[in-house]
Amino acid sequence: MLLLVSGGSLVGGNLLLNHYSDQITHDGGLGDAAAAGATIDGPINLLLVGIDERVNKEEMGARADSIIVAHVPASHDALYLMSIPRDTRVGIPASKGTGYNGGTDKINAAFQFGYQNGGGRDGGLKLLAETVSGLAGGSLKFNGAAIVNFDGFSGLVNALDGVDMCVDEKVTSIHTGWNTKTNVEGVPYNFNADGIPTSLKPNMRPMVYEVGCRHFAAWEALDYVRQRDKLANNDGDYGRQRHQQQFIKAMAKKATSAGVISNPIKVNNVLGQVGKAVSFYNNNVSLADWIFTLKGVNPEQMITLRTNNGQFSTEVINGQSFEVLDQTAKDLLKAYSNDAVGPFIASHPEMIANDAATPATAPSTK
Repeated sequence: MLLLVSGGSLVGGNLLLNHYSDQITHDGGLGDAAAAGATIDGPINLLLVGIDERVNKEEMGARADSIIVAHVPASHDALYLMSIPRDTRVGIPASKGTGYNGGTDKINAAFQFGYQNGGGRDGGLKLLAETVSGLAGGSLKFNGAAIVNFDGFSGLVNALDGVDMCVDEKVTSIHTGWNTKTNVEGVPYNFNADGIPTSLKPNMRPMVYEVGCRHFAAWEALDYVRQRDKLANNDGDYGRQRHQQQFIKAMAKKATSAGVISNPIKVNNVLGQVGKAVSFYNNNVSLADWIFTLKGVNPEQMITLRTNNGQFSTEVINGQSFEVLDQTAKDLLKAYSNDAVGPFIASHPEMIANDAATPATAPSTK
């Protein structure tokens, strides 16, 4: 969007770029998982992290609810998106600055262990990046990363006047509903101690997203991509991963559409919301270089991938349920490391997820 607003050139656009660069870019955050050298001339790996962060309640911490590894080949003409299930069992390195001695846990806990005791977002991202790198034996290095606050996206999607997506399975919201007698909005379900929805509350009607293509208002889009418990195909976190990837493509498509770019007021409103939603760790590469390097990638060239082929691979250890990456998923992460994603996907076409992906098969509850 910044590239298009600048007329395809930085001439006359430096003030705009500098303004928004100061708002969204940050140093550090990648630790030992940072790519060497301040350059993005070759292949690019990005870590995209969606967090549920309590405003003004840092003591409650923050976990990574969404983890996406993005790859741009050296040709800079495509973008591959691979989600890491939040319950993936991993080894997490020590974070001495925050008092964590290292261990084995779910991958979404890595951000929390780096965030706690004053580590903040920088510490959380650093430990998570090093953890994801470890899934590829330490060979996967990142040229940049972005932390996304889901609540911040509400203002961004509002500024876009919503987004358009195709619902590929019936989704029932556990967070949003209405009282059938008073029409007052509220949480429709009761929850057990583990946060699992149980029964509907009396007189409550949950929000339901039916199969089909439709326009989403901001609150609908954010509600939709958060759901994993009441998906019609019972595909849980894999369904949510797929919907979040679709959401990223939908936002990119809307943000660069003629209806947005040709409206200066709308452009200003959208860019004004970016800093509230996104913190971009640029690994010492200027925002201008990032923009011009990635100018050949458009939303139609975003290829979303299905981790574990969208199938549950669950292990229960000491009463706790974990997801385990299959060998193909691990090999894909190594392909990220040596810029071989295109050939790898060509030999594994089943990993490509389109906007109406085949549902995953849920694990047996017997």
